Amino acid sequence: MSELKNITVIGGGTMGNGIAQIFALGGFDVNLTETKKELADRAIRTIDKNLSRMVSKEKIGEEEKNTALDRIQPHLDLTAAIENADLVIEAVPEQFELKKKIFEKVDQYAPAHTILASNTSSISITKLAAVTSHPEKFIGMHFFNPVPVMKLIEVINGLKTDKYTTETVISVSKKLDKMPVSVNDSPGFVSNRVLMPMINEAIFCVYEGVAEPGAVDEVMKLGMAHPMGPLRLADFIGLDVCLDILNVLFDGYKDPKYRPCPLLVKMVEAGKLGDKTGEGFFKY
Repeated sequence: MSELKNITVIGGGTMGNGIAQIFALGGFDVNLTETKKELADRAIRTIDKNLSRMVSKEKIGEEEKNTALDRIQPHLDLTAAIENADLVIEAVPEQFELKKKIFEKVDQYAPAHTILASNTSSISITKLAAVTSHPEKFIGMHFFNPVPVMKLIEVINGLKTDKYTTETVISVSKKLDKMPVSVNDSPGFVSNRVLMPMINEAIFCVYEGVAEPGAVDEVMKLGMAHPMGPLRLADFIGLDVCLDILNVLFDGYKDPKYRPCPLLVKMVEAGKLGDKTGEGFFKY
């Protein structure tokens, strides 16, 4: 198993900057790509702020923070960012056409040995791999938010993902002090196939007047020992992201149990997306 040294992360948003941060702390050289300079600058500022918080909590030293920041190079040119990559991780919004366009370009310019990974939370790894010329080197690396804190990486094997790719990704995940769990490709994988119907059912409870959002969350926290209620979690994830994932599940299984609640659709249409807009099921 060859050593991975150069990592390219595509997308510097909430997930992308977190992924870049943990790889840099893990000793890897990271190219972080964005479409605009202001977005790239924002990603680096976020990483700097998060690392400073770790210093204040004495989890890392000032020197370790500075070394990690030095390992991250922001890029606006995707082609240049992937030319020496051993592993490329895509972390852009949950839209198949957008991811397809990115992987078609990555496939064209990345070295032949490069492992391609998607941080998708629900889209088929097999379908994404099919747009590349080496589907055996394609895999899912589903990180969880906040990336520096959450231990799990859901490692998703596509239909053609080979054993070497899986073993390499599991090995590198452990070097990041994460817990990789290998699953096979299926809409929503394990995490969101189980989580999203629960969130959707909680929304139906509100929609049908069974209980107010706070009451639904209290039942799940106090009765089921959930650290965060499903509606608070939905706001944290982003109601638009929840809707996207439920649509993938509904389209993939053609089963009405995955039908998004009309209230969720209405809230997304109204721009009430949760934490990122200041209002969802709760106000922030």
